[in-house]
Amino acid sequence: MDIVFMGTPDFAVPALKALIEKHNVTAVISQPDRPKGRGKKLLPTPVKAAAEESNIPVYQPEKIKDEKFTDFLETIKADIFVVAAYGQILSERILNIPKYGCINVHGSLLPEYRGAAPIQQSILDGRKKTGVTIMYMEKALDSGDMILKREVDITDDDTYGTLHDKMAIEGAKALIEAIDMIEKGTAKPEKQDDSLSSYAHMITKEMGRIDWSKSSEEIRNKIRGFNPVTGAYTSFNDEIIKIYAADIVSGSDGKPGEIIAVDKKKGFTVRTGSGALLIREIQAKGGKKMNTADYMRGHSIEKGNILI
Repeated sequence: MDIVFMGTPDFAVPALKALIEKHNVTAVISQPDRPKGRGKKLLPTPVKAAAEESNIPVYQPEKIKDEKFTDFLETIKADIFVVAAYGQILSERILNIPKYGCINVHGSLLPEYRGAAPIQQSILDGRKKTGVTIMYMEKALDSGDMILKREVDITDDDTYGTLHDKMAIEGAKALIEAIDMIEKGTAKPEKQDDSLSSYAHMITKEMGRIDWSKSSEEIRNKIRGFNPVTGAYTSFNDEIIKIYAADIVSGSDGKPGEIIAVDKKKGFTVRTGSGALLIREIQAKGGKKMNTADYMRGHSIEKGNILI
């Protein structure tokens, strides 16, 4: 098939590379390059970089709905448009351009977790399973008919980062299978049951603050869900500390947020609303991510200190 691919971040790269191997990707659409890092250097999106490695033309409109750019899309040779974490909503006119329509790689088992952050939300909610859905796109958000679904297990040690990578790979495999079904005419799209739908809102940095009165499991899920992006955080001595790894342990002394034990080899233990957490990996303001034991060699952490 002749395919126009639309995507921006790392999640979309395996899907693009799989398409390049199996089909003819005639063009790639990605978000405009943005300044990143402390030096605010303009860097290509991961999808743009992957496309350029294969000498595929890349277009980066500020607004894909722009009438002139939509006119241009109509001139590109394509049987189908494939979207994976592109970051802009397509107009109805664009959705109607290709012969086989537009399909999307979505990071959940729809109709659950429609919206911007399905992978993180599944971890925050403590789910044990999630998956990817290949779906036809329509005007309403993530509500189109489903072509293919594939389950992905969430282990206790999965973070947003590790689950993201597993989902990206599984999404690429499912995408190739779905396109093969569409090409052969064997696809049997299934309508979504809107009554079973849920929404995964965009995750903000502010949502990462830890409420120590919550259960140990809820707090650990937050730590996993914000690792490595932004990091779950708390305050100690009026400074922000980010926490990237913690284990649920027993503990009944003290009040939520209080450090109830200090182990120079393992880390420190904080009382929660139901038990305690052993903090294993942290990052102080202006510092690097490190094992808590290493952090404590240069910082005073004592039993009875309070995190808020």
